[in-house]
Amino acid sequence: MSDDKDDNSGGERIAKRMARAGLCSRRDAERWIAEGRVMVNGRKLDTPACVVTDADVILVNGKPLAGAAKTQLWLYHKPRGLMTTHRDPQGRPTVFDNLPTGLPRVISVGRLDFNSEGLLLLTNDGELARRLELPSTGWLRRYRVRVNGLPHKQHLAELEKGVSIEGVNYGPITASVERSQGDNTWLVIGLREGKNREVRRVMEHLGHQVSRLIRTAYGPFQLGAIEPGKVKEVPGKVIREQIGGAQKPAPKK
Repeated sequence: MSDDKDDNSGGERIAKRMARAGLCSRRDAERWIAEGRVMVNGRKLDTPACVVTDADVILVNGKPLAGAAKTQLWLYHKPRGLMTTHRDPQGRPTVFDNLPTGLPRVISVGRLDFNSEGLLLLTNDGELARRLELPSTGWLRRYRVRVNGLPHKQHLAELEKGVSIEGVNYGPITASVERSQGDNTWLVIGLREGKNREVRRVMEHLGHQVSRLIRTAYGPFQLGAIEPGKVKEVPGKVIREQIGGAQKPAPKK
């Protein structure tokens, strides 16, 4: 074990190792370390600035840390009325309390808010989740969005230049009218950043309240015909093709 920030011996940061084991995200790992729940070679860690190798004995909550699991990825159709969090202080139902049985411990790639629905990527690999969340990944997120009223086409076109709302800068957004239905309009929206409540805030900025928001695609992955509350595993070959080197081999027995 080394406390050096840079790893020159084939090791990796303890938080990254925990994430690759599918135990938690990097952020959760750092919190667990601060709470004194992680030991390396008999010493309780108090900082995540620690590089470990396969020779180190790592205990989390008193149990040995498993080796890196085979990376798995699932497409999940999130229903409305679920929080994308493992713990909700207000006691609201969560995605992770309502997943189909048989899944290992998983974390989400990004979030969908309580009243949003549609495609949510789930993985057992915290490092992969972090990688796919980064803006530098550049993956397009697509949504079908129902708003009140009929947005002006010129206002929608101007979103492609980006927009600043109350000091927050949003990148280019593509938005087009799919169809009008009574007093409501369905839009097809695409964006690459995915900031917190971005679609809702931008539509409110244009004077239109969002009454329904469905994510239909995240990068190359499509919601398709997956039913609400159901999951579909992404084959390992597709993970390798679409993400490139993200999949790890299964641990040796």
